[in-house]
Amino acid sequence: MSVAPTCRLCAGPVHQWMDLGRQPASNSFPRPDETGAERFFRLAVGICADCTMVQQLEAMPTDHMFRADYPYRSSTSDGLSRHFEEVAGWLRRTELTGHTDLVVEIGCNDGVMLGALGAAGVRHLGVDPSAGAARDAALRGAEVRVSFFDEAAAIAIRAERGPARVVFSANTISHVADIATVFRGVDRLLTPDGVFVFEDRYVGDIVEYAYFDQIYDEHFYLFSVRAVDAMATRFGFELVDVERISIHGGSLRFTVARPGARPRRDSVTRMIDDEARYAIGEYETYRRFARQIDRVGTDLVALLTDLRAAGRRVVGYGATSKSATVTNYCGIGPDLVPFICDTTPEKQGRLSPGMHIPVRPHAAFVDPYPDYALLFAWNHAEEIMLKERRFTAQGGRWILYVPQVHVV
Repeated sequence: MSVAPTCRLCAGPVHQWMDLGRQPASNSFPRPDETGAERFFRLAVGICADCTMVQQLEAMPTDHMFRADYPYRSSTSDGLSRHFEEVAGWLRRTELTGHTDLVVEIGCNDGVMLGALGAAGVRHLGVDPSAGAARDAALRGAEVRVSFFDEAAAIAIRAERGPARVVFSANTISHVADIATVFRGVDRLLTPDGVFVFEDRYVGDIVEYAYFDQIYDEHFYLFSVRAVDAMATRFGFELVDVERISIHGGSLRFTVARPGARPRRDSVTRMIDDEARYAIGEYETYRRFARQIDRVGTDLVALLTDLRAAGRRVVGYGATSKSATVTNYCGIGPDLVPFICDTTPEKQGRLSPGMHIPVRPHAAFVDPYPDYALLFAWNHAEEIMLKERRFTAQGGRWILYVPQVHVV
């Protein structure tokens, strides 16, 4: 009988519920002459029987995922830009009310939020390992330290700038397999009454709506409220608030503070109770999810194969990180999807990770329009479909695969 792997957080037994096979670094996008140097790993996912944290069983090394040329940019989405500008306003109203207050953002990317705070005169610092993203953030007026965030970085930041009233992060904390290093850094940096606020995708929504492509190398953990509550306690903090937000198809905003520093809001207990009601912490819930993933993959390949046989032209829309999971798990290559269009210059002229589908500029989508567009960026569907009204007006159809394969 094999021994279950142990949880990265509490050392409890982790039971595998899905294996999505051999997967590449989801944001690698090699040039045509670089395909032989790609790094792959086994994307298997399990749930801890003790703390219920959903986690990958193997970790892609962080220096393979977050390189100097990391191509993702938050500002390419109007919806994300608006969201982070709203977050900046919310922080100014609620936490950053003193003229000397400091906010540190972990994984600031191209500085959409920090640029808004800097323009308002708020003391700030971003921490991001991507030199390219940091350069773009600087163009927005944001101050960035190019490094990973850990205890050593936090000590250096505090020595240079003093303690932080707020440590903020969006869609980053779940990326760090050794998450204890983050909490040690937060402990070093945060004021006694400060808060650590982080947003991340919610595993409850991922299961309910079959967002299986939210599982890829960067999303080492999939957070539930119960698991984050246990995680915060384990590292000497307390989860004091949780709020649902719509970004990325369904996310949560967690607020963590030092024990006793803030009152614990009813939202935490309420959501933990809801998770128990819907069995979010149960192994069998995830096994059912795995079977649903299998059905989606089979149906998507069947649809694309039938469209090819009928002479229909299908192209991909949005060379997202998520698309790596879909294409590699389902075996979708250039024979079924000749190219993916994307507006990010850093991805254009390159190939999709693993399956090597060419990535082309948006101009390739409109000249001429395809018969069908496989929407990998489904979390921005409303924004994209509004932008591409002419495509649908000329008879174009969208293929989506969550929560099931369907055509609109």
